Amino acid sequence: MEGERVSANAAAGGDAAPARAPEPAPARGATMTLERDGLRDTVAVEEPLEVRVDGEPVAVTMRTPGHDEELALGFLYGEGLIDGAREATLSDDLAANTIVVAGPLARELPARRFYTTSSCGVCGKGAIEEVTVHCGPLAEGPVLARELLAALPERLVQPGFSRTGGLHATGLFDASGELLCVREDVGRHNAMDKVVGWALARGRLPLSDGVLCVSGRLSLELVQKAAVAGAPVLVGVGAPTSLAVSLARERGLTLCGFARGGRVNVYAGERRVAGAS
Repeated sequence: MEGERVSANAAAGGDAAPARAPEPAPARGATMTLERDGLRDTVAVEEPLEVRVDGEPVAVTMRTPGHDEELALGFLYGEGLIDGAREATLSDDLAANTIVVAGPLARELPARRFYTTSSCGVCGKGAIEEVTVHCGPLAEGPVLARELLAALPERLVQPGFSRTGGLHATGLFDASGELLCVREDVGRHNAMDKVVGWALARGRLPLSDGVLCVSGRLSLELVQKAAVAGAPVLVGVGAPTSLAVSLARERGLTLCGFARGGRVNVYAGERRVAGAS
């Protein structure tokens, strides 16, 4: 949304936000401009992406274009289908929205191929045991000040969200709170996969000393992806689900929710939070 767009704060009746320096542009192809009510508006793009490994179809995901190679690598790693960095390229037919990843697979494909939507991630899995891919124990990781964890969402750079109000973000921070990578997508799980794929391609996995921060709620799948990537700490702006808390406690992951306004709730892994009760 641009030009005549009203900010979410103003629409809710709050005071106008103070002027800020221009933010960097979102990923190319992530937004598009259309008309509504006789005005120009900017919306987030949502399109299908097919992931193939050695030419074999593995998954189709609804995503926001941009960093598609990272998305494919992060998704495959999170599902235990690859165990390291692989070559990932767009197919020769750029209009086909297909990423081709070099094989071989680390395990046999399930009978049902993966289809993910922008809202729910992988669909069709019938049991928690199928969702929770095996991963090793998490590193002890850093001990972080509660104030630092509460401030991380304010450090997320979200140019696509600023323009559209329709994109989720995941950021990877170091123990000092420096932002190392941020990715946006219409699907919160896709944003996480893009960050994990970025780290995988650069030899940064496991994320033993890293902190992941997401711009929305904390679901089971996000905890799973963080744990498989080896991140000991996951922070979210929104609330966690019951299964997210259970899995975080089972895996020894520090899970923090409602990080806003200088406050944060710690639901699991309190030992990594200085000043936790």
